[in-house]
Amino acid sequence: MAVAFSGGADSTALLVACVRQWPGQVRAIHIHHGLQTDADKFASHCQALCEKLQVPLVLCKVNAKHETGQSPEDAARKARYFALSETIRANPLLQGVKDIAVGQHADDQVETLLLALSRGAGLPGLASMPSEWVRDGLRWHRPLLSVPGANLREYLKHAEVMWVEDLTNQDEQFTRNRIRAQLLPALERAFPQFRDTFSRSAAHAAEAQEILNEVAAADLSILMASGGLNIKSLQQLSSARQSLVLRHWLKVHHQTTPSTVQMSELLSQIAACITRGHQLRLKVGRGYALRDGQVLAWSDQL
Repeated sequence: MAVAFSGGADSTALLVACVRQWPGQVRAIHIHHGLQTDADKFASHCQALCEKLQVPLVLCKVNAKHETGQSPEDAARKARYFALSETIRANPLLQGVKDIAVGQHADDQVETLLLALSRGAGLPGLASMPSEWVRDGLRWHRPLLSVPGANLREYLKHAEVMWVEDLTNQDEQFTRNRIRAQLLPALERAFPQFRDTFSRSAAHAAEAQEILNEVAAADLSILMASGGLNIKSLQQLSSARQSLVLRHWLKVHHQTTPSTVQMSELLSQIAACITRGHQLRLKVGRGYALRDGQVLAWSDQL
């Protein structure tokens, strides 16, 4: 198995625990984002610790600069996961690796849930981070989601293992850092068990979303027509169910997600498709929903 190893406390604790559990079977991957002046120092620290633990390390440099309108955090996250998948696929040292572990912990899960709430997210957002999932032919694991971050640091202190501190984690211009610095201490005082209870809520949301995905997939199998969805059949569903299947269709078949405003307008336009002459051309996600006769189609360009 492989461990995504940044050198920070979370991934260091994960790496040490995995090495103790599966000696001689663990490899590490360090993603060098190149976004900080200390990036080279982080890489050197990871190399030194892996040599001490006798863990093979693969260093991967990525371009994690964000595009206009994209958050730096989101850009770095996407670049990191893509690089991890590609590195495992291409590097001979990682041949045969099918499982990869990442170090998010209980505090990260709470932060993710609070971020979702602040953005008015639906069930997919409220489900937060799964403990296991499959992507790019790999099994991904987050084994520390029930462990508070402070416990991981105590574990490392007891093991006498050093880690590096990413100073950008203290920068409160980033929303996640403000949550960590301001909200989590307040929650700790008011609701000492908040990590467990928030985690249960996220799990309930994930379970409900799984059921909805099954419903959407069943509806989609009936609605699919050549080039898109049958509009007349779609109109027979309730508005909520239309929204569900449309989001599923756009995500699964076109890898895009509509905003709440876009979905509301799309539903309104679909309801208005009662004459052959009614046209539908609407911006949805990163493309356009179009009416083609009795079919709702989608294109990435007009």
